[in-house]
Amino acid sequence: MRVGLARLPGTDSLAYLVDYPAYYDRPGNPYASPDGSDWPDNHRRFGLFGWVAAELARGADPAWRPDILHGHDWHTGLAPAYLAARPPIEGRVPTVFTVHNLAYRGPFPGAVLPELALPTEFFSIDGVEFFGMVSFIKSGLFYSDRLTTVSPTYAREIQTPAFGWDLDGLLRARASVLTGILNGVDTRVWDPGHDAVLPKPYGERAATNGKQAAKAALQHRLGLEPIESAPLFGVVSRLTPQKGLDLVLAGLPDLVADNRQLALLGSGDGDLEQAFVNAAEQYRERVGVAIGYDESLARLIYTGSDVILVPSRFEPCGLTQLYALRYGALPLVRRVGGLADTVVDATATNLAAGVATGFVFDEDNPSALMAAIGRATALFPERGIWQGMMRRAMTRDFSWAAAARQYAAIYRTLRPNLLR
Repeated sequence: MRVGLARLPGTDSLAYLVDYPAYYDRPGNPYASPDGSDWPDNHRRFGLFGWVAAELARGADPAWRPDILHGHDWHTGLAPAYLAARPPIEGRVPTVFTVHNLAYRGPFPGAVLPELALPTEFFSIDGVEFFGMVSFIKSGLFYSDRLTTVSPTYAREIQTPAFGWDLDGLLRARASVLTGILNGVDTRVWDPGHDAVLPKPYGERAATNGKQAAKAALQHRLGLEPIESAPLFGVVSRLTPQKGLDLVLAGLPDLVADNRQLALLGSGDGDLEQAFVNAAEQYRERVGVAIGYDESLARLIYTGSDVILVPSRFEPCGLTQLYALRYGALPLVRRVGGLADTVVDATATNLAAGVATGFVFDEDNPSALMAAIGRATALFPERGIWQGMMRRAMTRDFSWAAAARQYAAIYRTLRPNLLR
């Protein structure tokens, strides 16, 4: 194994790279082989990654030591445990652990513990043990000094049985060190004013013309009828049960009524993929579907859609609605996680106060989704109100600068003189 030091492209920042071809030089994605099955030694592969991070925190490089060790999700979950097992000889390095999706807990059979070079006493309820398994994410949650997740609402939700994946008790016990910080978007990359994919780039003051041109281009690309008088609903998503897209399928006959249209880009669950392909055949010129990943089409959907659907069953933060807001496509979302924190429902009160940026529903069923779609459709002809919501959506600040300020505040609780 080698640990190399490289400069991140276009920056002065350095990154350590863990180079062990026997573990990492493989086809497929970082977790699974090309046939989709998990690599059987993932516990060793990601355990080694966490061990190297802990050793760097302990001073493995004489030229540099971190002020704080900050891990993300189960892949890094053993790092704070390794650091707890072998603290640095000089100067303690505090740890932060961020959960992006608690559903992925990194569970492995308890029998692998000897392969992970952790003390046997760490395999307990007050440690890495989780229903007889080794859970990497539980390790991060238990051994880290501060915990964060990617939205304030999700931070509250994961402390409940409904969203806690059997870790809610531990999270309630650690609630005093748990903070929800919304993810950000790179506003230089996601900028409708300088997006080469768009037929007519635009800002919030000229959004109407830019979006009309994009809507026509999107309709042409997906074989939809060139209708302007009814809303076009867009979806850019992984096709998984989490995302609630079966609700869209169930409501599709009503959705495409009254000249409404649907444009969808996504991939994932094979049954959902086939169902949407079939729907595009059944509702020609009303439903356009592209299976796969296509960033240029994704940007065109964010721009050409009047409404972006995000009916997730749970959503730690979500980026889709943030991109939609940035491009002036009003998000229609379920009131969970980061969706609840980023979209202001178009109720009569919020419209009168001038704060509405989208549409929100509560219940996990097709009727609730369709009721929200009905509200959006009824408001669509009110062009002054709709355009005001578009402009307001485009000016909301969900940049990384806003998130960075909150992370800096967390770091200062651990190192008061840091980032002054």
